[in-house]
Amino acid sequence: MTSSLFACCILFHVSSAQLSLPSPSYLPPDASSSSQPTNSSSIPNPQWSNLLGNLIFFYDAQRSGDLPNSNRVSWRNDSALNDGQDVSLDLAGGYYDAGDYIKATYPLSFTLMSICWGAMEYGRGYDMANQTAYLDSMLRWGLDWLIKAHPSGDTLYVLVGDTDTDDAYWGGDLGIPTPRISYQINDTRHVHSARSIFAELITLKVLGRMQQRALQQLSLLVQHSIRNATYASTLLEHAQSLYSFAVNASGGQQVYQNAVPQAADAYGSSTFGDELTIAALFLAMATNSSDYFSQAETYYNQSKLSQDDLFNWDSKTPGSAVLFAQMTSSRTNLGGNFSLWQNGVESYFDNIIDENSRGFVTDGGLLYYNGDSDQASLNPALNLAMLLNFYSPLASTQEKSQAYTSFASLQLNYALGSNPMSCPYVVGSSPNSPQNPHSAAASGGSDISNIDTDPPQEAYVLYGAVVGGPDRRDRFYDIRSDWPQTEPALDLNAPLLTLAALHVMNDSSDPFYTSLEPNAFQGAKPSGKPCDAAFPCSGGLSKGGKIAVAVVCTAVGLGVISGLAYLAHLHRKKKYAY
Repeated sequence: MTSSLFACCILFHVSSAQLSLPSPSYLPPDASSSSQPTNSSSIPNPQWSNLLGNLIFFYDAQRSGDLPNSNRVSWRNDSALNDGQDVSLDLAGGYYDAGDYIKATYPLSFTLMSICWGAMEYGRGYDMANQTAYLDSMLRWGLDWLIKAHPSGDTLYVLVGDTDTDDAYWGGDLGIPTPRISYQINDTRHVHSARSIFAELITLKVLGRMQQRALQQLSLLVQHSIRNATYASTLLEHAQSLYSFAVNASGGQQVYQNAVPQAADAYGSSTFGDELTIAALFLAMATNSSDYFSQAETYYNQSKLSQDDLFNWDSKTPGSAVLFAQMTSSRTNLGGNFSLWQNGVESYFDNIIDENSRGFVTDGGLLYYNGDSDQASLNPALNLAMLLNFYSPLASTQEKSQAYTSFASLQLNYALGSNPMSCPYVVGSSPNSPQNPHSAAASGGSDISNIDTDPPQEAYVLYGAVVGGPDRRDRFYDIRSDWPQTEPALDLNAPLLTLAALHVMNDSSDPFYTSLEPNAFQGAKPSGKPCDAAFPCSGGLSKGGKIAVAVVCTAVGLGVISGLAYLAHLHRKKKYAY
């Protein structure tokens, strides 16, 4: 099966007519240009188009492997070309998951799943911004690697890179430490414990196959590579194989990190019922199968929606509920009761907006969950904003629909500078953007003991990177070593990418950050040090804070692995503490 899988990938790359990238290539404008008001009343708004382009550009900066001739990030190099050599496989390629150099199947899969779903809803926005080709290229770079990571029906590679070695390295992509170990789940290593991560891949590959539906009305679809029948068939075959294996695997149920403990602290998961639910749902959508839909309902009963749930790499239940509502409203042949899902989703959303859930709104306006938002605070808020927009057309009343989109807009605008810091939390979008993202590659430094001062100014602008965000008091310190606030990650960009595509389609006014004065953030930035996992509240920077390389911070997006209940509310826990 390995040989046939690689042959299929090779044939696809040789024979498929991929969508040609624009010439000249899109390159992010400098921050001063991209933050200028356009005074435009037309759609698409140029600055929303730039934001969408920058957010995709970030993924180019995260690429691993043999970079293509079309590489747009001048300071990135070919890297980790021997990944998989320890297991006699080609596992080069894919994406580094955050500010470090590990590659993790779980966050990557959740990220691409989220982006695919968003493109199904708002694919027209990519086309209007002339970013469809870059979307295609970005998705395929991840999908192709995930195909490699599933070389046979009962084997899945979940992590590449030795986390201990990688965490202790701070430097450029040409000096990544070796050996880089490849960690797998297979039939002799508790493969039954991999159900949730398998479900994540199932969902992603189904979505990749369905991308052609999301873009059916686009003028460029005729050339679009994801429409290629051979590739679509390959993705569906992998999805169905993974699903069958996840559901029918022998042995008792246990978390996947029992088989791969190296991933436990970074990407441990609390359960897998929600992942199987959303995987079965997307399979039902792709195949129009009422049987898959019925299985999804069964799995959902294992993880019913709670007011404490978030949509992220460890929790798919809110997303599943929204997807159930979408499907029962449009595909009555599959079964299900739309009113039931409508009532459940609206109760969930209403309680959050009315602050009758575990979450609360900070004084500055950010939805915040103690524990979950303490690291990468923007992630819960932006993921909710995305789901609110997905659902709002299905709301039972116009008032509810407006309330959902209004709350989503508040969270989006907060992320784009409407906050007490006057800081848009997207690198390179404005002079007020963060200047010190926690990225080993972009920093240009090599002294792990002096991350903040070596060099004094970040060597490269990590355009389009969404950083973790402020604390519960809306304070953002912009310190490179403060990974809870400044580390970018694959999953952090995903919901904002979808929201930007929506605004490209519908919004003639500029993004909020164009209204900020050039030095607004500098005037609002707090003095002193933060109080978080990188900077202990007792004062002083811990060794762990200095070394803090992104392995765990990334974890917010990829939520399909099962395991470690104690991590359920610590979604971005770092791998180690000193």
